[in-house]
Amino acid sequence: MNLKDGVKTAENKVSAETQKLSAFVRDRSKSLIDRLECYEDIINLEVGDTGLNRAKSLEREVDMRQLFIKYEGDNPTGTQKDRIAFAQVYDALRREYDRVSLATCGNYGVAVALAANLAGIGCKIYIPDSYNTERFVEMEMLGAEIIQLPGSYEDVVNKSSELARENAWYDANPGGVNTPLQITAYSQIAFEITEELGDAPKYCACPVSNGTLLAGIYRGFVSLYKRGKTSRIPKMIAASSTRKNPIVQSFKQGLDHCVDLSPEVIRETKYNEPLINWHSFDGEEALYAIRQSAGDAYNISDKKMKEMSAFLLKKEGLRILPAATAGLVALLEMHEKMDFEPDRYVAVLTAKW
Repeated sequence: MNLKDGVKTAENKVSAETQKLSAFVRDRSKSLIDRLECYEDIINLEVGDTGLNRAKSLEREVDMRQLFIKYEGDNPTGTQKDRIAFAQVYDALRREYDRVSLATCGNYGVAVALAANLAGIGCKIYIPDSYNTERFVEMEMLGAEIIQLPGSYEDVVNKSSELARENAWYDANPGGVNTPLQITAYSQIAFEITEELGDAPKYCACPVSNGTLLAGIYRGFVSLYKRGKTSRIPKMIAASSTRKNPIVQSFKQGLDHCVDLSPEVIRETKYNEPLINWHSFDGEEALYAIRQSAGDAYNISDKKMKEMSAFLLKKEGLRILPAATAGLVALLEMHEKMDFEPDRYVAVLTAKW
């Protein structure tokens, strides 16, 4: 199995009801308001409300109580990226764009391709020519046009944004004007966790790449706390591939801002690719979340991520992409050092395979 660039190729099935709603959304003879309402129904049917379950086998293994796993693999394309993809496409539909454009290394591209397909909007996906992902097939089956460009992921993001401006396409790339929308989409994870637990956990750990996910979850918990819905804000734990992510490295250096890494020192593997960056587009937001919550950041090796993925399959019956386990590995490393007191702890697992 080729794990590089994300989730194993999936069928990306949606319900028959969603297909009927999609047919209505695609019908441009209908009013925009009615089409938007139908697309909201699609989002409510297909995206979010992912599982939160006790990892009892893992608890016994590490002598820990009330360890919960938030499994984002329940989303239609198998990752948390569906949350922001559908939010971006909804915004594009609302603003009456006929095409969305973005750069991706795999997972986000499939998520946007599905969201755009259901909305009847064209989709152009730019991918670095050095990448080769099994998810190309899915994007094409969903009607997306794939264009490979030279340069790093960050280079291709900048080029695709430039092309979107020139051609009046909707730019669905991370960072910039899209950050507030994507953070709001990810904040729903905090709402779902709190609804299930009845309060916020003591710690919430997740993998970081661009940083948007961690920043969004933190913002969700802050909103709940300020509204009197929770008794506390969790300590946010960030985890990424060892010395290959600016957020983790900046935190460990004691910096109050996110500093880019040198692209030359980044070495990707089939296990770490979803995590590595020399520039994190929402790194400042993520670093702020870690510091404000009195959280921490961890470097995690490929070996540990791979072992955790195998353990979760064997003991918990979950098929988790190794990179998606980084936050969980970090949380267990903290427990080993600190011997956590009885409380509730949550690790977000971002992708299945």
